[in-house]
Amino acid sequence: MSNFIDIGSINDIPLRGARVVRTHDGDIAVFRTATNNVYALDEYLPGKAGPLSNGIQHDEKVTDPMYNWVFDLATGEAQGADKGKVTTYEVKCKNGRILISAAAVSRSVAAE
Repeated sequence: MSNFIDIGSINDIPLRGARVVRTHDGDIAVFRTATNNVYALDEYLPGKAGPLSNGIQHDEKVTDPMYNWVFDLATGEAQGADKGKVTTYEVKCKNGRILISAAAVSRSVAAE
């Protein structure tokens, strides 16, 4: 049983680019850095930042296009004086394909 879902080819995202994966629980921004690292994090920090996929990437960080907040792609933490954090998701590449944790794209269901 696989705990990851194939969301596309790494070549679908240009170097220093991003794409959005739409889920039932919200949008996830998937980034490819200049060094070919891939990260996945929430597209928005409600009321504070987003859409991060439209931000400027530098090193392993992205600058929010609306408020100029800088987020670490690996941890989701805002940098410097900014306070906040976006959720990050486990993502990996295998044979040129981007795989994201199945939990990231599955609807959360609470027990009744």
